[in-house]
Amino acid sequence: MISTEYDVIVIGAGAVGENVADRAVQGGLRTVIVEAELVGGECSYWACMPSKALLRSGALLRAAERVGGVREAITGPLDVEAVLTRRDGMTSNWKDDGQVAWLNGAGIDLVRGHGVLTAPREVTVTADDGTVTVLTATQAVAVCTGSAALLPDIPGLRESRPWTSRDATSVQRVPLSLAILGGGVVGVEMATAYAGFGTDVHLIARGALLGGSEPFAGELVNDSLRALGVTVHLDVSPTAVERTEGNGFRLRLDDGTIVESDELLVATGRIPHTGDLGLERFGLEGGAWLPVDDSLRVLRDNGEPVEGGWLYAVGDVNHRALLTHQGKYQARAAGDAIAARADGREVSLAPWGAFVATADHRAVPQVTFTDPEVASVGLTAAAAEKAGHRIRVVDYAIGQVAGASVTADNYTGQARMVVDEDRGVLLGVTFVGQDVAELLHSATVAIVGEVPIARLWHAVPSYPTISEVWLRLLETYGRPKE
Repeated sequence: MISTEYDVIVIGAGAVGENVADRAVQGGLRTVIVEAELVGGECSYWACMPSKALLRSGALLRAAERVGGVREAITGPLDVEAVLTRRDGMTSNWKDDGQVAWLNGAGIDLVRGHGVLTAPREVTVTADDGTVTVLTATQAVAVCTGSAALLPDIPGLRESRPWTSRDATSVQRVPLSLAILGGGVVGVEMATAYAGFGTDVHLIARGALLGGSEPFAGELVNDSLRALGVTVHLDVSPTAVERTEGNGFRLRLDDGTIVESDELLVATGRIPHTGDLGLERFGLEGGAWLPVDDSLRVLRDNGEPVEGGWLYAVGDVNHRALLTHQGKYQARAAGDAIAARADGREVSLAPWGAFVATADHRAVPQVTFTDPEVASVGLTAAAAEKAGHRIRVVDYAIGQVAGASVTADNYTGQARMVVDEDRGVLLGVTFVGQDVAELLHSATVAIVGEVPIARLWHAVPSYPTISEVWLRLLETYGRPKE
């Protein structure tokens, strides 16, 4: 057994853990990161990066088909094998040499194996070969172990061994047919990607698509998926799943429909990777999401930090915002807070401070890379009303903007801003359309900065670009009175 002391121990070497460790090291703390799989984590190998690689080629081909002069030059369909090869390169063929080199360059030590909390500020790591290393931290331990796919309790589902998102993004042979359970981000993105590959796709959702978004977002994505050839089943749920004689899948839906497919992808939600970390030793529930304060310290049921304030939970495991970029944002706050506390400095939890993740509550940006893209930040109209705000909703058809007509023939899209009428600032913005992802950060800045509507009139969009939709939204709202 090997024993080693550090200032900070980070469990999980995904993007979130890497950022916690990096900020701690920059704060002068000796830091080690523990990882049981690949350094770089879910986003690098099975989520954000490979999924966007699978989506990008099809999106570009369809974009070209919408522009006269380019449309006529297209001579063939998507080269699926080339798409998969490009995806393999994006994931470094599921090897983490480059990520390990980055850790070395950043001054972060790495211990491979499964880490368990065995005492306050102590993590025992067991490697694949049985080697045991006991790590102790003088300051903090940060749990950054992420989440995994949820398999709902449907008769026969677990026994049928369906795909999760990991299988869908790392596939080496595209199936002829695919059924997808779930109408959220993963479901609609993978339906878009595989329909672009020529796969016969059935998308099954128990409600509307993208239920947490503005209703028009799910409606426009629904229309697009159907145009791509996807069979969309809304407001239905599977009652049973079984394997067929040909080793495919048969799904029975509660409306009497039977769907058969070569593969089945379950995309119905996530569960935390906290079931085997030893959290029970500290009065916490293993397998549950970990509640935290805004500096990401783990809280007990009484709302107080774990005794000594040494335990942090960053990223998916705290269930605040299951997005890589938001987890990295939390990681920067947590790493800086750990370093500040180690230095004896006061860490304020006041909103928008240096050591807190305020944006988790006010301004979470997200892009769903369907076709059209869905880009949103802040509150939807329904969420704003539920929160008690007096709001005004302003909608504008993006296709009426000059820059949209230059971008694509017959551009289809919609924009919405939700205005807090009492304060004259934006609470939320949603864009749906081709190439709207790059519009989103302007909306995020406006919301985080609480820029008054009257001042936004002086932010002049370039012509002819899609960003001119900002001017049209403001014109529709009307210039505030002096």
